[in-house]
Amino acid sequence: QVHVAEAGGGLVQAGESLRVSCAPSGRTFGSLAVGWFRQAAGKEREFVAAVSRSGDIVDYADSVKGRFTISRDKAKNTVALQMNSLKPEDTAVYYCAARVALRSLWYGRSQNDYNYWGQGTQVTVSS
Repeated sequence: QVHVAEAGGGLVQAGESLRVSCAPSGRTFGSLAVGWFRQAAGKEREFVAAVSRSGDIVDYADSVKGRFTISRDKAKNTVALQMNSLKPEDTAVYYCAARVALRSLWYGRSQNDYNYWGQGTQVTVSS
């Protein structure tokens, strides 16, 4: 069983930056591919970013490409999502998800690709 704990989030103004982090535990950190998803009020949950278990492969939704960066910290066993140039439309609950990946370069863009989820952290961007 993998427990996923998120940290960070909060309220910022448009154009500012925010960092959320994810600490999956219960399995070897290097065995886990990790993704970030978000769900705005009244909308479906959507893919934001993902990183392979090796850290060599990252992927982003078009809406955040160039503004968000996902990264693994092997020393701290955490995955961070650095969010720059935030926009009001980035307002959502952000969820971290993890999955034991058999292949080092695998990552997923679908919610169904992941079987361990955090509780979510609220990110609010005011205009």
